Amino acid sequence: MTDFPFDALVFGPADVDLSRSPLAGKIDAETYVLGAFNPGMTRLANGHLLLMVRVAEALKQPIRDGHIHAIRWADSAYLLDAWPLGLVDTADPRKFLMRGGGWRVLALNSLSWLLPVELDADGRTVVAVHYDRAIAPAASYQCYGVEDARISRVGGRWLMTTCSVSPERHCTTLYSSDDAVAWTLEGIVLDHQNKDMLIFEGLVGGRYWAQTRPLGDLYFAYPPGSEWRSGPSINLASSPDALHWKPCDRPGIRPHAATVSTARMGGGAPPILTEQGWLTLWHGVEPSGVVGLYRTYWSILDRDDPSVTVRTDHAALLEPAPALTAPLADRLYLDGVVFTTGIADAGDHYVVASGEADLACRITHVPKARFA
Repeated sequence: MTDFPFDALVFGPADVDLSRSPLAGKIDAETYVLGAFNPGMTRLANGHLLLMVRVAEALKQPIRDGHIHAIRWADSAYLLDAWPLGLVDTADPRKFLMRGGGWRVLALNSLSWLLPVELDADGRTVVAVHYDRAIAPAASYQCYGVEDARISRVGGRWLMTTCSVSPERHCTTLYSSDDAVAWTLEGIVLDHQNKDMLIFEGLVGGRYWAQTRPLGDLYFAYPPGSEWRSGPSINLASSPDALHWKPCDRPGIRPHAATVSTARMGGGAPPILTEQGWLTLWHGVEPSGVVGLYRTYWSILDRDDPSVTVRTDHAALLEPAPALTAPLADRLYLDGVVFTTGIADAGDHYVVASGEADLACRITHVPKARFA
């Protein structure tokens, strides 16, 4: 096990009641919970913690009659689409790839929606599950699901970014709330493929700031001998209103040539302000197998200029924990992944929320001394 004071799975697939799912009774097929993971997290007014859990709901029998099927939302209904098996590659358990063509075209093995799960103040125990407040697709750009919430409180307002998936675009959408209970969809805020937009929990120079992670099909090489490695990196953007974002001219956190463990990287928990600067937890991916090995790392950014990294550490803060998922071995379809998505101050430690193995929600108590 780990050496943290508390490190456990607190919510998983077996804890989801699919009879109360947004899809319940609306699709002519049996489904199951592929994963309940990657929870955005914030502290509520009552002192409890709120997880916005990504529930990936998948078909129990996606392959039949020589076709593979997937779920799609359209005009308040859930539909089943079918593709001939000969046209797809199913090597990745989370998605399938359309063969042929000049670029990658994917479809998903599940449709994701967000489930609010209320925990006690230290994140150890589930207090309530709010099915009546679940967030499901509501626009055509979300027809394949709403994924990976990140929640930031800026002033007295909560902002939640999500990844919305559709054939139209792979975009970042924003929800806002005055209490983190009732959420309003504000629409698309980043119109390019971006899985990890994290809004800083506080203004910088009177403006909203965010970490972003745009993806592309190619990356240009750094010169020989550079301290940086080419690949997906964490960029920055700022906004006057959290709706209209301008990319920062300076780079953010980049893959370092000194280690292959962070050859690919992206945002984790929304940056929070500490005495040292902005503490940001992010994920690094070491190439391995189909998916890669995901770990959590940390950096301190300058409080007045977040493009400046004050301190960082090549050693991982969190590693995948097979001992935690061992009791769920019959549900495990992926390993080597811890994907941090939230952080909350709890006095002498931080409560850190992560998705473990794309399967369940992990809560870890990290002493503040780890960042001293």
